Amino acid sequence: MKVPERVSTRVMNLGDLLTHTARRLPDAPGLVHGDRSWTWSEVNARVDALAHALSAMGIGKGDCILVQARNSVPMFETLFATLKLGAVWVPMNFRGHPGDVAHPASHTRARLIFHDAEFAGHADVALQNGCETTICLTGTPRSGEKGHAELIAAHAGRTFRSATVDRDDPCWLFLTSGTTGLPKAAVLSHGQMAFVVTSHLADLMPGMSERDASLVVAPLSHGAGVNQLILVARGVPTILTTGARFDPEEVFALIERHRVSNLFTVPTILTSLASHDAAERHDHRSLRYVIYAGAPMLRQHQKLALGKLGNCLVQYFGLGEVTGNITVLPPHLHSVNDAEMAVGSCGYARTGMDIEIQDDAGHPLAAGEVGEICAIGPAVFNGYHRNDKANAAAFREGWFRTGDMGYLDERGFLFITGRQSDMFISGGSNIYPLEIENAIAAHPSVAEACVLGMPDPKWGECGVAVVSLGHGQTLDAQALTSFLEDRLAAYKIPREVVFVDQLPKSSYGKITKKMVREFLLAGDQG
Repeated sequence: MKVPERVSTRVMNLGDLLTHTARRLPDAPGLVHGDRSWTWSEVNARVDALAHALSAMGIGKGDCILVQARNSVPMFETLFATLKLGAVWVPMNFRGHPGDVAHPASHTRARLIFHDAEFAGHADVALQNGCETTICLTGTPRSGEKGHAELIAAHAGRTFRSATVDRDDPCWLFLTSGTTGLPKAAVLSHGQMAFVVTSHLADLMPGMSERDASLVVAPLSHGAGVNQLILVARGVPTILTTGARFDPEEVFALIERHRVSNLFTVPTILTSLASHDAAERHDHRSLRYVIYAGAPMLRQHQKLALGKLGNCLVQYFGLGEVTGNITVLPPHLHSVNDAEMAVGSCGYARTGMDIEIQDDAGHPLAAGEVGEICAIGPAVFNGYHRNDKANAAAFREGWFRTGDMGYLDERGFLFITGRQSDMFISGGSNIYPLEIENAIAAHPSVAEACVLGMPDPKWGECGVAVVSLGHGQTLDAQALTSFLEDRLAAYKIPREVVFVDQLPKSSYGKITKKMVREFLLAGDQG
């Protein structure tokens, strides 16, 4: 049978998710920040005005737009204005150093940067590296600098027709870590992200509608920003926190006040919420989908969250390059009872996605055998921007290589054993830290733990555990080692334990091996 030639690859412009919702639910609340609220029609009108302003400045399809900002209504508006223009959104980590902007600005050839007034130094670095224009999002613009509010006011009332886009037209450059220390820019496209929206609605949060409400507790520059596409598509109002720092008291108060049903976060933040006494003082029964991702969640912390928040946890596994779309573990497969869930699993393959565990040569491995986790499907990104070397390393015969190690059981549930780079070899034995971290976290005095391999003259590498304790708890290395003897093989037990008040975390709230290693090498154990 002859396959007909493909006539068109045109797809919906993702910016029109907002257009459609504003048309369907014009007077329903769209964004809430403090005591202020904007309807969907108001949000869409502001986005259209901003899109007109950028177009008048010569910004159009394919142009990259940097964003250096904290979560805010204006930041949200930059995303949808960029989408409608057919331009490419490049959000930065707001906690980054000004110098961190240099490579993304030059590498993406960004035309302009949106920034909060407090990040003027970052904007200056962008200008020094090819950006033509800066726009102040929040705070007072500098002399001669345009402000976000001014631009919207100048074009108020004008409707913007979204740019025509094809499936593979880029809409977002998702910055991810690189082996050289410089970030790589994963290309996310309109068609690929449309699949992500559909998959999230099908697998992560089925049945979401304008009757729900979502609270943002993570940076919009990362997974929480992806989550916004899904929420806008279904008219779910988004509530933004008002504090400059993560505050469990405010989070639970907002959950109670707005009857929040949806929350996207990472395991460390989820554990912090479940551990806080505010959970006892506020009504959080409205929660339906508390989605956590970004790192494996230790079993003791999982049980804590289930006990405090109820049967509302949803886990997924997926890198930025696959925008979270590799596995799902829905609420009904979570349980505090070990016999009632696949303990340690991050779930099964997402709808439309496939997972294969491969050896170093790319051969598929049988159930139970540990290898590299590889994925294929419509959620896989379009490669790294202007980085042929990284693309060659990331793909093999169509499979995206995640760099994570794990295995599938007989039912197809995925178990992650750790990053390839996390594994260390001690005395000739391969050791995966995640198993040890779970065992340490099972001790009632332990709050958090991170294990990594450090150079050792006798064993090549040996395990070092960095541990923080719960409030008011005491524990020494000998007692912890004794506790582990009944839970781990002797060669897996860390040969050194370092106790700290708090483990170093990334701006997204994740404990990273890189930061812990730098902490140890700096000799700051205290």
